[in-house]
Amino acid sequence: MKVSIIIPVYNEQGFIKKSIQSIINQTTKPQKVIYVNDSSTDETRNIIKEFSDKHEWIDLIDHESKQEHGPGSKVVDAFNFGLKNLNTSYDIICKFDADIILPKNYLERLINIFSKNNNVGIAGGNLYIFKRGKWLYEKIAAKSHVRGPIKAYRNKCFKEINGLKSSIGWDTVDVLLAQKKGWKIYTDKSLAVKHLKPTGHKYSIKSKILQGQSLYIMRFGAVLSILSLVKSSINNCTPSKLLFGSIGYLNALFKQKPFIVTKEEGYFIRKFRWSVIRKKYLEF
Repeated sequence: MKVSIIIPVYNEQGFIKKSIQSIINQTTKPQKVIYVNDSSTDETRNIIKEFSDKHEWIDLIDHESKQEHGPGSKVVDAFNFGLKNLNTSYDIICKFDADIILPKNYLERLINIFSKNNNVGIAGGNLYIFKRGKWLYEKIAAKSHVRGPIKAYRNKCFKEINGLKSSIGWDTVDVLLAQKKGWKIYTDKSLAVKHLKPTGHKYSIKSKILQGQSLYIMRFGAVLSILSLVKSSINNCTPSKLLFGSIGYLNALFKQKPFIVTKEEGYFIRKFRWSVIRKKYLEF
């Protein structure tokens, strides 16, 4: 199976060399890797160019963006710009971040997963951060969830969900829409990916507010949104996520922000999420 990778990049000079090297060291090489330099102001572009000059399957393209760095549309817009410039066919399309170190067999295992399971639409491993002198699981989401920095999509699934939504919440809604279409999500928990920059460590208050907004525009509804914010606050030991997330949700409700899913999709999302909660916590 042919694998293509698109990696949006913004000011990653401290991590990018190790990340690129982990892709070069893969036991199975990708057909193409596109690094989208999203208006970096440090040495990121020059570092990537050194590698792209040596490896014909690594491309570097520039994308101009004035958006503030944070979760959501900035990274998806850069990814989509890279997708438009992808000039090779693919069976698997990967959206990776530039601050990860992949185990050497990551792409080999992805190909094996998709090849043996025709109903798998999205796959990936788990992210680990260096904390207290060792690599620990980054407890942002359940281990069964394929996180945004290490996602791989089957071509057909990617097209059926109409690609990635240019909005905060894209890496939640993609999974839910894929499941609505009948696709399975596969997490290989043996694939431990090192995440060099913990999620959200530089996110502003505005970004936390946007996380609450994302729950509104995904049609989670008030109760599910509060439960999600409470869980996120507990997992991250950050009470402010609940406070500012709630503000973001109410602000989106008051301003009637446009939804990124249809009513039918929203109904499925709520029904699916409640079924997960009942199964995990209420046991009925």
